[in-house]
Amino acid sequence: MSTAHPSPVASPLPHRGFSDGHRADRWLLYACLGLPLLVLVLFFGLPMLGIVWRSLLDDSTGTVGLANYRALLDSPGIWRAVRNSLVLGAATTGVSVLLGFMLAYALERTAMPGKRVLGMALSLPVLAPSLVLGLGLIFLLGRNGLAAKLMGTRPDIYGFWGLLLADALYTLPAAVLIIRAALRHSDARPYEAAEILGAGAWRQFLDITLPGVRYGLLSAAFVVFTLTLTDFGNAVVVGGDFPVLATEIYNQVSGQMKFGMGAVVGLLLLCPAALAVWIERMASRRQAGLRRDGSGASPLPRRRAWLDYPLLAGCSLVGLCIALVILSVVAASFMRLWPYRFAFTLRHYDIDLAGGYASLWTSVWISALAALIGTALLFGLSLGVRRLPGRLAETAHLIASMPVAVPGLVLGLSYVFFFNTPSFPWGMLYGTALLIAICNFTHFSTQGYAAMTTGMRHVPTALEDAVTVLGGGLGASLRDVYRPAMGRTLLAIALFLFMNAMVTLSAVIFLVTPDVPLAAVTVMRLDEAGFTSQAAAFSTCIMAIVATIALLLHVLARPRARSLHARR
Repeated sequence: MSTAHPSPVASPLPHRGFSDGHRADRWLLYACLGLPLLVLVLFFGLPMLGIVWRSLLDDSTGTVGLANYRALLDSPGIWRAVRNSLVLGAATTGVSVLLGFMLAYALERTAMPGKRVLGMALSLPVLAPSLVLGLGLIFLLGRNGLAAKLMGTRPDIYGFWGLLLADALYTLPAAVLIIRAALRHSDARPYEAAEILGAGAWRQFLDITLPGVRYGLLSAAFVVFTLTLTDFGNAVVVGGDFPVLATEIYNQVSGQMKFGMGAVVGLLLLCPAALAVWIERMASRRQAGLRRDGSGASPLPRRRAWLDYPLLAGCSLVGLCIALVILSVVAASFMRLWPYRFAFTLRHYDIDLAGGYASLWTSVWISALAALIGTALLFGLSLGVRRLPGRLAETAHLIASMPVAVPGLVLGLSYVFFFNTPSFPWGMLYGTALLIAICNFTHFSTQGYAAMTTGMRHVPTALEDAVTVLGGGLGASLRDVYRPAMGRTLLAIALFLFMNAMVTLSAVIFLVTPDVPLAAVTVMRLDEAGFTSQAAAFSTCIMAIVATIALLLHVLARPRARSLHARR
């Protein structure tokens, strides 16, 4: 699952009728709804059935049965990985939610200076594959890291503690985002009443703030737990002799070629992840229900020196840690021999291993393809659900909500089992860039769908009615209503899909081929081969491209925002 976490998917909106003269528009809407539904069925539903079927096939005999499941019961290594995953998930959840609440509270409820800088620091992990955090920890705290050089010690970052630190940094932005949303949607009126009754700041915090965000905290906890449980990048870099379920799946499939056992372990990983996602959804809905009437302004930040400056110190420390980990990767890519020779050099960027930079440019255009296809499909899906409610729309809505519960490794493995079948027509897609782009879209489709429906909810229905009254069809509504109102949403979703496709590793690790290499996998290969400085250089290139695209789309969105504001 990706670092980006879903919000509850909106329910279909009321039906928008059509006159007899607009039957062509109705059929077009059916196409908008049916095509994304077909894509989700073909590229999510059927592959997931495929992995279930593969788990029933014995690798040695090819017979159908429960042999793989019986072998699972006699595999102490796998159960050790299960125990390690659960312990690591619980520990990471505790650390990330605690730090996330501190950061979210400081950003939303205080007049603490430096919020913009802190927000920039929190965004850094989003720009890179998760394994970059593990690389940064190696450069700082590894046996040959900066700390060992300065202090003359040889710390051991590999194993549980290294994974805990890396996963905490990896999941922290998601926790902050969820908790900030819960704080932002709180109602200021209980605080005003509490002040009138003489309640102090600490009493308000205990009696109003904490109860008001309890479901947000629960939602953040299960998102963090899921992200930790399904992360592959950090586990493969700093996991050491601490196996987890993600690495166990990879070892079963790529190392031992036990595809049936890999499918069983994948389903084993799916169970707690799906349960955590379901609980997170319930918590998110309850959090949203705390302000059902939508009235009441959010509490405004207040200047309190006794609180602002201690939080500033704590938040600065967290932000500095994130920045140091990421920037150490960037710095190491320009140093001749980290951390012993700090002479500037570009030789690490002269990469002739693992196909050179071919994988980087392949990732760019595959990510762009995923963003274009995904944005178009999600817009059509949301538009169809909005304007053609019914059984088909409800089915599409349900299916669109399901991919978020499937870890990337499990989804990628299901693609191997389903599409690596030359005897079937769809086997021609295996090993192609198109299949990887669709896999990336499917992996992150639920979050994109949630964002698209949220943006579409803000499209004024009065304008649609006006277009219909004036004789305009669906094309006129798209041109005059949806395009101006949803321009920023479309750009944001395209950026979201592009960024996640560029940095994801788990969903595509099984799908790369010599003809279709990917950048995140190349970073892993370079690190595995011992070329850590080259891996740092490649990671820096990925982060630079993602940051540039994000900045470009932000600049493009600003004129749209100003134009929309002027119209209003």
